[in-house]
Parts: sequence; structure tokens; C-alpha cells
Amino acid sequence: MPELPDIQAYLTALERRVLHQTLAAIRLGNPFLLRSVSPPIARVEGAKVRELSRLGKRLVFGFDNDLFLVLHLMIAGRLRWRPPGAKIPGRTGLAAFDFTDGTLVLTEAGSKRRASLYLVEGEAGLEAHDRGGLEVMDSDLDRFRQRLQSERHTLKRSLTDPRLFSGIGNAYSDEILHRARLSPFKLSTDLSDAQCESLHTATLETLGEWIDRLAARAKDSFPDKVTACHPEMAVHGRYGEPCPVCNAPVQRIVYAENEANYCAGCQTEGKILADRMLSRLLKDDWPGRLEDLEK
Repeated sequence: MPELPDIQAYLTALERRVLHQTLAAIRLGNPFLLRSVSPPIARVEGAKVRELSRLGKRLVFGFDNDLFLVLHLMIAGRLRWRPPGAKIPGRTGLAAFDFTDGTLVLTEAGSKRRASLYLVEGEAGLEAHDRGGLEVMDSDLDRFRQRLQSERHTLKRSLTDPRLFSGIGNAYSDEILHRARLSPFKLSTDLSDAQCESLHTATLETLGEWIDRLAARAKDSFPDKVTACHPEMAVHGRYGEPCPVCNAPVQRIVYAENEANYCAGCQTEGKILADRMLSRLLKDDWPGRLEDLEK
């Protein structure tokens, strides 16, 4: 799922292409994309884009007449910038947004259609889509600590909970926790003051670096291939590869549709966290520590 740095990259690319431009038409390739009925979608056609913003992991297009398009890409939704009047792809295409200089095409891979589009009116309509998460890049340590420890969860869950923190998902939470040298399953209320400060710093540094990196790329070309895995990442998507800090193999725990990637050497004092499925299958053969894995 595109997260804060990815959404910021889209915003950087879109500002150069659609800001202050008129949306001539919206073509829906899949009617289930549009989740709102009032105001009718036709009201935004012919309106000018006056602002672009982010609401959690949602893209917001602000128009004249106090109208807002709220687009949630979910896991597999992606945006493409194409020549004016471009066709909507047959299998993956969900919608096309026609502007004078080009067409913004929305696609979604896979068979599940989770991406959503809403047209809302006024700030009150927009606020209904705000999950309430803290904007970490604007937070100080006290606000971060208060939000983190307001509920007792694992750090992985806390960072990715949109009610607690805005825009952080599976990929960047892995990178943040690796930089902070904290286990993804350490409880949020068990952190010392030093660990909480380390996590806050790691969050600001990790997100800041990736925002700058992806935004710089988006200035040169539209980010057609947004992905959760980058070769520059330390642990996310690098299962079995050496940690860039200590050279230990990156570990992975898979649960539901998500996974946690971590370094046992840097984050768990050499302990390999139990995977519910594999640890039950292997039983006594489950490698509890890095040295057991080497054996």
C-alpha cells in the first residue's frame, strides 16, 4: 500500500501536471470505485484543481465550489500519467481523469477491487475521512510519546494504526523499527524514555529521507511504478539477505496479509521471533537464536 513517502511523491508529480488545471471529465471503468452518491460526481467536471493534499494514505484533490475528491489507493491501486484521452486499461483500469495536458489513469492489480473514490463537499465532508492519526513529521517527542503509549500494542501495530499515526504502513514501519533497533513486537507501553526518543528520531529520519528521495525522483518523471520494496531499504522485502548494519540474515514473520521484516542481530538481541505457522510446524527444530540458525 502506498504510504506517506509514496503519497508525497504522487503529490509532487501531480502538482506540476494538474494543479490549477481544469478537470474536463471523469471516466469510470469500474462503477464500484465511486463510493459516494451526493454530491453527484458530475459536479466536479469542469472545475479547477485549487489544491492537492494528503489525508493519511489518501490523496485529496481540492476543487472550486468547496468540492474534494478523496482517493484511497489501498494495496494495489496505482496512478499513471498518460497522453490526453488515454484509454482505460481493460483488466486493471478503474478510472481516467481527463485534464487539458494529459489523463490521470487509475489502475488496480489483482482481482479484489479495494481502491475507493469519494466526492465530498466542504471541510466537514473531508474530515469524515480523517482517521485521526498523528502527523508524525509535525510532532514533537511529547506528542509522539503520548500517542504511542495511549494504547498498549506491539510497536509494529501501533505505528501502522491509522488512528494513532498518519501515513505509516507495513514497509516504513519495518525500516523505522530497524533504525531504532527495536523489536517489532515490543509493547508500546514498555518503552523506556530513551527508547521512545530513539523511536521518534528514527521515525522522523526514516520518513524524511524517503520523502526527499522519492520526491526528487518524481520531479524528473511520474512515479508509475510505486512499490513497497526498494533496494536501498535495510530490512523490508529483504528476507534472508544480510542486514546492512550487522550482516545477520533478515528475518520475517508473516501474518494475515502483512509481514514484519526485522534483523535479529540489531533488534532482538539475537533472538529469532516465533512465526506462528512455521514454529508450530518445526517445533523443536525451530531456531530460537541466530547461532541456532547458523548451525
